[in-house]
Amino acid sequence: MPLIVLEGPEGAGKTTQLAILAERLRAQGRNVVCLREPGGTPLGDAVRAILLDPNQHITPRAEALLFMASRAQLVNDQIRPALESGAVVLLDRFFLSTYAYQVRGRGLDEAAIVNANRLATGGLVPDLTIWLSLPIDEGLARAARRGEADRMERADQDFHARVAAAFAEFASAGWQDRHREAGPIVAVDANGPREEVAGRVYRSVAAQLSQLAG
Repeated sequence: MPLIVLEGPEGAGKTTQLAILAERLRAQGRNVVCLREPGGTPLGDAVRAILLDPNQHITPRAEALLFMASRAQLVNDQIRPALESGAVVLLDRFFLSTYAYQVRGRGLDEAAIVNANRLATGGLVPDLTIWLSLPIDEGLARAARRGEADRMERADQDFHARVAAAFAEFASAGWQDRHREAGPIVAVDANGPREEVAGRVYRSVAAQLSQLAG
């Protein structure tokens, strides 16, 4: 069964949309497993606490490697077993976030990150990634309304602008053709009421599920 990833900037509504999508797929009788990055395992949850702690000073390379460690454990312990059992796996962030945040945002070498990601994932390719597109200011405002900003959210505006530009490029056919390890990426407008956004997300997912079934 497929691996479907929801990506996007801070405040884009990934967690909300993942929950709505999961409920809709379960109503159709599908077995759905919901996971998030970083996290999803005891090791991953510990890494998540470190990475998001605003009191932590973490160098860009250490940050990327911590994400990779959490990812490797999640793929081994949760994602692959769920896929092999026939479940639809819905994942809140995956390696596109590393490409956006650590390569474009932090300025790390892309080739090194791609190789490290290949090691962490064992070559696992998502069947579909939904990129929830939202203006930076709106996303950060939404995130601020949730409460105290975490370490990633506290990065400066230029950092978040680089991340947003990276995601927009990832949705282009040319970038996807050069990065087959990322699988298909579809942009979905995250503006508007959550039910409208959920409808856009579901239509993209349903189309991919239909192709996989055919």
